[in-house]
Amino acid sequence: MPLSPLAPAAFPDLPVIEGVRFASAMAGVKYQNRTDVMLAELAEGSTVAGVFTRSATRSANVLDCQAKNGKTQAGRAAIIVNSGNSNAFTGGRGVEAVAALCAGVSEQTGIAADRIFTSSTGVIGEPLPYERITAKIGELSANLSADGIAGAAKAIMTTDTFPKGSAAEITVDGKPVRIAGIAKGSGMIAPDMATMLVYIFTDALIGYEALQAVLSGLTDKTFNCITVDSDTSTSDTLVMGATGASGVDVTGNADFTAALHKVMLDLSHQVIRDGEGATKFVEIQVTGAADDADAKRVGMSIANSPLVKTAIAGEDANWGRIVAAVGKSGAAADRDKLSIRFGDITVAENGWRAPNYSEADTSAYMKRQELVIGVDLGIGTGASTVWTCDLTYEYIRINADYRS
Repeated sequence: MPLSPLAPAAFPDLPVIEGVRFASAMAGVKYQNRTDVMLAELAEGSTVAGVFTRSATRSANVLDCQAKNGKTQAGRAAIIVNSGNSNAFTGGRGVEAVAALCAGVSEQTGIAADRIFTSSTGVIGEPLPYERITAKIGELSANLSADGIAGAAKAIMTTDTFPKGSAAEITVDGKPVRIAGIAKGSGMIAPDMATMLVYIFTDALIGYEALQAVLSGLTDKTFNCITVDSDTSTSDTLVMGATGASGVDVTGNADFTAALHKVMLDLSHQVIRDGEGATKFVEIQVTGAADDADAKRVGMSIANSPLVKTAIAGEDANWGRIVAAVGKSGAAADRDKLSIRFGDITVAENGWRAPNYSEADTSAYMKRQELVIGVDLGIGTGASTVWTCDLTYEYIRINADYRS
């Protein structure tokens, strides 16, 4: 798979998070000669929280994680993830697979099964050959390392063209607090919490209720504001572990929340930059809506419109398609108060083409790799920003051949 033209220059140098160790291995779930399973082990005293897809057809892994989330609020924990097969729509075999994975990790690490979280990503509807994974758990356990997060990021990739990582560090009462996260996602991205998986780790000290609250709140501002293709996955999972190893209590700390927001936003943007076939990174800023919810409806309607996305791919400043996307969104709108801009160029205002509109200037702007589309509804104070990419021939090729 060729590297996305929007990819960062390199995988970031992520800090070691005290209390977390990682390992990855080749289990041959689907892919040959590449790592496809990772294990993360969290030390005693760790807090784990999660946000998951609301798909009605979510996988056995997601259902198991949801059942465990918050049940036991502190202690050792583990996360095991495989790529190549989503273990979704696999009936009793899927439940059996999750139980076997948890039992295998528990046997090798001594961690209680109700503190083991599993994720699977890849093809839907094919039984997971979990025996290939359980056969590798001993190797994974033996190879756990504090600096193994980069390998873990690679092991969870499917159609991704690059591993995704991000980090932040703050100082609280003179002591450092570190956050590091990894993600995978490229297609089937319209989180409702994509085939999207995210794992974030911190050495901060924070209880389950506080961690869950901040994680859920920030998800709505980051991962729930991106879309590649409007398709919500059966497997979307975001799990965060806080080891407490720094000894710094960040409950209610605004700096910690801001740092976590930075990491989550960066990871969500990397998912868009790796959108299947993507050549353009697009930010859609909606203002003047009746309320924030309506602003997001408009933003996602534009971001998910195949007509808008193909026009962007063709570098066509077809703002009429944005007008249509606003109209179909279901949000309150007044045609004669609507204005639209591409970057700093106003292309339409007061329900009509802008008097100074320049096709040449706008077409030149559309050739950029990073674009901003602004829409002001002119009827209120609601605002929202969402992110998407273009829709290209390559997206069709990747998904037409996905099971081949």
